[in-house]
Amino acid sequence: MRNPKTIAIVVVVVLFLIFLFQNTTVMTLRLYFWEVSMSQIILIPIVLLVGFAFGFAVGKLTGRKKQERNQTVSQV
Repeated sequence: MRNPKTIAIVVVVVLFLIFLFQNTTVMTLRLYFWEVSMSQIILIPIVLLVGFAFGFAVGKLTGRKKQERNQTVSQV
């Protein structure tokens, strides 16, 4: 029997791939004076990775402060 975590990851990846291949139309992204035309199949993973990276960075920056506070409280 396989690990349930592995099965869940495979199911999520398959669903994500199905979602990507259903969104293959070309769209235009306008940000201030920039205009970029690209397929949604490329844009969705890029936005997802940028969001994960931003969330990870915020978590790391705020997580250290919490760890330092916990250590000073436990020492008192």
